[in-house]
Amino acid sequence: MLILTLVFVLVTIVTASLFFGFYKADRVKQAEAVSYDKYYVMITDNYKSDFWQSVYKGAKEKAKEDNIYVDLLGEQFSKSYSIEELMRIAIASKVDGIIVYANETLEMSECINEAVSEGIPVVTLYGDCTKSDRISFVGVGGYSIGRMYGGQIIDIIKEKRREELLESETIGERNQVKISVIVSADTKDTGQNIVISGLQDAINQDNVTDSEFAVSIVAVDNSNSFSVEESIRDIFLEENIPDVIVCLNELSTVCTYQAVVDFNMVGEVSILGYYDSETIVNAIERGGIYSTISIDTNQLGEYSVSALSDFYEVGNTSEYYLADVTLINQDNVGNYRKEGEQDE
Repeated sequence: MLILTLVFVLVTIVTASLFFGFYKADRVKQAEAVSYDKYYVMITDNYKSDFWQSVYKGAKEKAKEDNIYVDLLGEQFSKSYSIEELMRIAIASKVDGIIVYANETLEMSECINEAVSEGIPVVTLYGDCTKSDRISFVGVGGYSIGRMYGGQIIDIIKEKRREELLESETIGERNQVKISVIVSADTKDTGQNIVISGLQDAINQDNVTDSEFAVSIVAVDNSNSFSVEESIRDIFLEENIPDVIVCLNELSTVCTYQAVVDFNMVGEVSILGYYDSETIVNAIERGGIYSTISIDTNQLGEYSVSALSDFYEVGNTSEYYLADVTLINQDNVGNYRKEGEQDE
């Protein structure tokens, strides 16, 4: 009986302590709670990526200045939902504003129009839906990015010319530079088509003949990292491996770099990447990636919140907001590192 009594007392004490601890934590949380004027949600295709986390950070900090809370919808759920499903969840929740990574599909257009009809303004972010009732698009200049890629390809072609001249000591027939652009299998993404157009225009305007280069498009399924990785590895199993691989997002850049390392082709295949994650910048310093396009993700996030706030304050907003882009390569990666350390 004594032993049972002691056990009962101990269990009671532990249970009471745990209950009080939870109660106290809950009371502290309630005391620290803040009342916000507006509640916006951001919807992306991959909330875990460094790119989207950085965009969300910029949006959240900007929103805080105006007493607005921004939620990255999807983080709270144990199950994965499509962008369109998350849109419907946001509409049913009657949020004050939606920031969404959109596309040109009919389903996306219907979701955006439904939200607007319910009195919820929608800003498309990074990917647009031009035929919808969205109030604004926040993104980057795709054509300018394409021209940056084109400039890098011109440099690569000229480097190969010099190498061939040094090896043969005479000007003979030039080897064709094979360029592969990795795009999303979603052909309705007009943004990537604009990038490719800018790339081709930049090359053609620099006295490079069609016989010196060939551009091919490699469509991959971007629904998950495994499918992207497998599609890119297949490129290196083909007989004619491209001299240059252009990547239009962070995931394909990292997967391509890993494939180049795995197949021992560092220095043979030039990677033109996208975004400036730690992995990508480190690869540029080591020579594994030729260059990358850095997007001001803070601006993307800030502009998205500003577009919604302007709409509420004055009844309208700018139709387009474009974030800054910067080229990072071997020539300036050191300065980029120093600037990043100073900002921190």
